[in-house]
Amino acid sequence: MIMPLDIQNKEFAKGVRGYKEEEVDRFLDMITVDYENLIQETKSLKERIKVLEEELEKKKQMEDSVKETVDAARNLMKDVSDGAEKRAEIVLKNAEMDAEIIIKKAEAEAQKYKEEIALMQNRMAIFNERFKNLLNSELERFEGSVKDAENLLQE
Repeated sequence: MIMPLDIQNKEFAKGVRGYKEEEVDRFLDMITVDYENLIQETKSLKERIKVLEEELEKKKQMEDSVKETVDAARNLMKDVSDGAEKRAEIVLKNAEMDAEIIIKKAEAEAQKYKEEIALMQNRMAIFNERFKNLLNSELERFEGSVKDAENLLQE
């Protein structure tokens, strides 16, 4: 690569009918300045590109990080949702089991009361039958006593 100093120090051979040396030197000075400006601008642009590439890389890393965070949040939300659904199912099953236990206890208690009622009704029927028998036997005895008294009175 030709450097500005190379342009500035370039010496041309002199010929019989050559170019004017002052014009060539002025032109070379202008080219040197423009070339130095281009080199400086290229250097500056390369530095700017490097900075922008570094920023782009940081942005890509941030984007990747944000994507990972979003994915993690989605997964967490799914896990929380799944966990909540499982807990809800467990609570529902427990409530259903508790309800079944309560119903079975109530049915067993109702059956027990039915049996007690049947037993009481049976006892009441037996008591009524015995009481009727007792009353009948007492009535018969009373009637027998009345007859005995009547017979005694007639004798």
